[in-house]
Amino acid sequence: MERAAPRLKASHLTRRFDGRAVVDDVSFELRPGEVTCLLGPSGCGKSTTLRILAGVDVQDEGEVAIDGKIIAGQGRFLAPEHRGVGLMFQDFALFPHLTVAQNVGFGLSGARAARDERVAALLQRVNLCAHADDYPHQLSGGEQQRVALARALAPKPRIMLMDEPFSGLDNRLRDAVRDETLEHLKEADTAVLLVTHEPDEAMRMADEIILMRDGRIVQAGSPYNIYHAPVDRAAAAFFSDVNIIRGKVNGALTETPFGMFLAPGYADGSTVEIVFRPQHVAIDFDRGGKGPNPTVSQGTPARGIVERARFMGNESLVEFRMDHDGSIVTAVVPAVFLPKPGMALWLSIRRDRCFVFSAGA
Repeated sequence: MERAAPRLKASHLTRRFDGRAVVDDVSFELRPGEVTCLLGPSGCGKSTTLRILAGVDVQDEGEVAIDGKIIAGQGRFLAPEHRGVGLMFQDFALFPHLTVAQNVGFGLSGARAARDERVAALLQRVNLCAHADDYPHQLSGGEQQRVALARALAPKPRIMLMDEPFSGLDNRLRDAVRDETLEHLKEADTAVLLVTHEPDEAMRMADEIILMRDGRIVQAGSPYNIYHAPVDRAAAAFFSDVNIIRGKVNGALTETPFGMFLAPGYADGSTVEIVFRPQHVAIDFDRGGKGPNPTVSQGTPARGIVERARFMGNESLVEFRMDHDGSIVTAVVPAVFLPKPGMALWLSIRRDRCFVFSAGA
């Protein structure tokens, strides 16, 4: 199925402060009915990029186009209020002296009857009809967030820019409000950019993830691809804890506690890192201390000594010190498994879930 034409296109955006590029040659597209997450650690340039798209900041280089027409760049600048872009921020920014209905209808123009009809329809959509005459301070955090959503949707924006809008909510409420918001935006065929520093939020909401670091885009793709094919160790580690084993390359191979790993493209004598996630470590409970079993399909098993075990609710984390080289490997075990420190167990790893990177990459 052919994807729709981009509704917003950012091309080679650069923004400098005191000579330092906070946003450095950033390009991407937003498409109708799709959620794009701009993901990265604090200070990587996400919010500055969003502010440029919204028109509340101006890039030093590059262009922003909506529906193929340049609105910022090449000597042109369209004011924020004329861009047809909705904005949602972390602090909700509701007017405390206005009722819920008045907040939702604040930016609407036209006949009074049409405005009231639009407000009523939106309040029904977000299940807040009973609170139309209440004031923001009388609402819970989740209800305030839904008011902010209704207000952002009121002028029927074709593009929605969201800067950490759910970070002020507790975890349980956040999931419900986040899913509800996403449903409304997709129903409206809105092109969405969500700025977040939380990988779980990006994985849950995004059709495409754009991973930023130090002002630049380091990787972009679907949640599945960006998780299972990270571009470097830092990208892999941003989405979950990782185990790292170092080894020297010899003849396109490197030795590890779990046997030899292919390392094509790396020079002999160079150091590489084998990176894998704790959930891809398997414990062979049947083997005990009997030694390697040649029928194991996940590569060469290796013996580790339990250092520490912690129960995390739905799973247990067990840390091992490997006999081979003294490295620490963490395994995730479903449910409760709390072996005593000093216990020896045999481990294997999924080779199809391991990544090989140059050391320090």
